[in-house]
Amino acid sequence: MTDMTGADWRPDLDLIVDAARQAGRVALDFFRKDPEVWWKQGHSPVSAADYAANEVLATVLRGARPDYGWLSEETDDDEDRLTRDTVFVVDPIDGTRAFIAGKDTWCVSVAVVHRGRPVAAVLVAPAFDEEFTALPTGPALKNGQPLAVSPAGREQIELAAPEDVIARLPQDLKSRVHRIAHVPSLAYRLAMVSDGRIDGTLVKASSHDWDLAAADLILERAGGQLVSLDGKPLIYNRRTVSHPELCAAANHILPALLEPLNLSARG
Repeated sequence: MTDMTGADWRPDLDLIVDAARQAGRVALDFFRKDPEVWWKQGHSPVSAADYAANEVLATVLRGARPDYGWLSEETDDDEDRLTRDTVFVVDPIDGTRAFIAGKDTWCVSVAVVHRGRPVAAVLVAPAFDEEFTALPTGPALKNGQPLAVSPAGREQIELAAPEDVIARLPQDLKSRVHRIAHVPSLAYRLAMVSDGRIDGTLVKASSHDWDLAAADLILERAGGQLVSLDGKPLIYNRRTVSHPELCAAANHILPALLEPLNLSARG
């Protein structure tokens, strides 16, 4: 399938799906087997499984597309990526805390980003035997079947969000919100919005490209959006790869969430 530039990204999607499956199998070999864990900057865990999955992804993807840039949570950043139009954006295990705790809600996240936006995306959640994919045209797929965000017209809004963010919503909207239990993997939370299990998620500041890029395209093709609080789409592969507060939701719910959150953020 092609995007507006006329490029065919199907071969890249096939490549990243194969790589993500391989990485998922490697990670699954460590799952619930007490892998060694280290702490980055004293507060963010990384396990032997993260490093092993990252090695698989780097070997497969960089070997196949040596002219693409590379951005991974588990690889030291190289600003050479800024000179490349097309970049792999990778999180070997999104949801490492869940992985370490033996919970199923983790996934391998891989995107191809071209000139700042994702053009091929895959999330592989091995513990659930789930696989989400998307290209710039056509539907997002879950295990090969089209998926879509929640339908309009439901009174209750299923939302994944911190309590202090929900508190910023107006009372009439807040009264409709059912806050779901925290899901440590941001990519998997976005996948839950994409397949209609929840209506939206509100994201605190300091998420990163690797948490978001693949899930962003999947959500877009499923009928939702991931945006900053001013409603703008995200740009990836910038010098700074962290993001401010964000909102992701089905298109029919997004405006109702964005307006009050944007107002409160501006003070």
